[in-house]
Amino acid sequence: MTNIRGFIFDLDGTVYLGERALPGAVETLAEIRARGLPCVFISNKPLEPASAYAAKLTRLGIPATPRDVITSVRVLIAYFQRHAPHARVFPIGEPPLWEELRAAGLQLTDDPAHIEYVVAAFDRTFDYRKWNIAFQAIKFHGAHFVATNADKSCPVDGGEIPDCAGIIAALEATTDKKVEFVAGKPSPLIIQTAVAQMGVPVNACLVVGDRLETDIVMGRAAGARTALVLTGVTRREDVARADVQPDYVLENISEIPRVVMQWQ
Repeated sequence: MTNIRGFIFDLDGTVYLGERALPGAVETLAEIRARGLPCVFISNKPLEPASAYAAKLTRLGIPATPRDVITSVRVLIAYFQRHAPHARVFPIGEPPLWEELRAAGLQLTDDPAHIEYVVAAFDRTFDYRKWNIAFQAIKFHGAHFVATNADKSCPVDGGEIPDCAGIIAALEATTDKKVEFVAGKPSPLIIQTAVAQMGVPVNACLVVGDRLETDIVMGRAAGARTALVLTGVTRREDVARADVQPDYVLENISEIPRVVMQWQ
C-alpha cells in the first residue's frame, strides 16, 4: 500500500477542460476525500481569483472553497508582501489580476518612469501598448521583471492557446533582461504553499498534472511523488523523450485509486 497522504492537483487539463470535468475527476476526488486525505488544487492561470476556480469546481461536482485553490497570483502576492509590499506595479494581464494586486495593497500604474515592477501574466488582451510600457519601464527605468507563470500554452477544448511564455520571451528579447522571478509552477514556492496548507510532508504527497515541464518537474524537484495524466497538453510519446520522468503515467485521474493507491 502506498504511503501517499496528500494530493496536489493541477486544474486545467487534469481535473477539468473548459467547462467539463475530465473523466473520473468527480469520483476520484470524492473517494480521496471520503478516506480523509487532504487535497489542494494549484493553477498557474491568473485569469480569475481563487474564489472563481473554487466556484467552478463546485459547479462541476467537486465541492471546493477558495482556500482549497492555490494560484500563481497568491504566491506572487506573498512574494510582494515579503519584498515590496507597496510597490508600484504594471501588470501585463487581464482585469482580475489588476483587481487582486490592487486589493493586496500594490499601487498600479502605467507610467514607465514610476513603475517599479513589471508583472508578466497570461493575457489574452496583450497588445503593443502594454509591450511598450513594460519595455520602457524595464530597459530605461530599471523596473524589476517578474511573472505569474511561464507556461507556453494553455489547454482548452479543441486544443491549446498561447500563454505567458510568449510575453516573457517578447520582453526578454527586446529589453535584454531576464525575468527575475516566476511565481507559478515549477517554482518551489507554489508546492511549498500547498504542502504547508495540508500539513503533510512533501515526500508523502502526490502531484498530479498534465505538464512534464511544470507539474512533474516541480514535484520531482521538491521530493514529491508525481503522476502525469494524458488529458491535457502532454502525449505519451512526449514522455519517452523527457529528461524528467513521472512516477506514474495515467490516461486520466480515474486511474489514481487503482494504479497509484491500489484501492480495489
